[in-house]
Amino acid sequence: FQQAKRLKVVCKWGTGIDSIDREAAARRGIPVYNTPGAFTEPVADTVLGYVLCFARQQPWMTLDMRLGRWEKKPCMALCECTLGVIGVGAIGKAVARRARAFGMRLLGNDPVVMPEDFISETGITMTSNEALLAEADFVSLNCDLNPTSYHLMDEHSFSSMKKTAYLINTSRGPVVDEQALVRALIEKRIAGAALDVFEDEPLPADSPLRSMDNCLLAPHNANSSPGAWRRVHENTIAKLIEGLQAT
Repeated sequence: FQQAKRLKVVCKWGTGIDSIDREAAARRGIPVYNTPGAFTEPVADTVLGYVLCFARQQPWMTLDMRLGRWEKKPCMALCECTLGVIGVGAIGKAVARRARAFGMRLLGNDPVVMPEDFISETGITMTSNEALLAEADFVSLNCDLNPTSYHLMDEHSFSSMKKTAYLINTSRGPVVDEQALVRALIEKRIAGAALDVFEDEPLPADSPLRSMDNCLLAPHNANSSPGAWRRVHENTIAKLIEGLQAT
């Protein structure tokens, strides 16, 4: 910000503003905007896609078939499973609603008190992080990145999960201690993980995650949707104009 003498407004393309020094902006009197809610639907779809992949083992059965194997795999019906949602904001709520449609039992953890109509609609039980990790078959991270969520998933967290449980992270990479996750996957303290985001992006070529057959990977692509992109373009420009008009 010290170099940007003419800067008047900052508007983030998307929701997360953890990459912006808001304190420095405030000292300069520069308003910081984001475009919340732009990617709620595609990200929630992505989470449920990963849940289905793990529950029904589709990627691994496809691989077996291509290798000439005809092997039945044990699978789960989602109505037999518990989903834990850490961070029950707009995306977390959308994830919960989708999971509820599949008959999943829902656990949630969030510092914000949930509206009663949402609890009635989904049947979600808000609980402690520890209880959620101990009971969930799938753990979906949908919180933002802040000092309290940095490395929220660490050695202790992975040791608290079921050995048959799966982690899904579509939030921010640093919410997960990546080295602790690698160890948990190698030691089979959890069954698997699906990661759309990473501590270092792009994911380094030598990352052990690239070679793990119990880990699904994507290049920070959970927000992919032409409709969502259009909305965030429009909202970003609208917020910039709003900010400039206010200065």
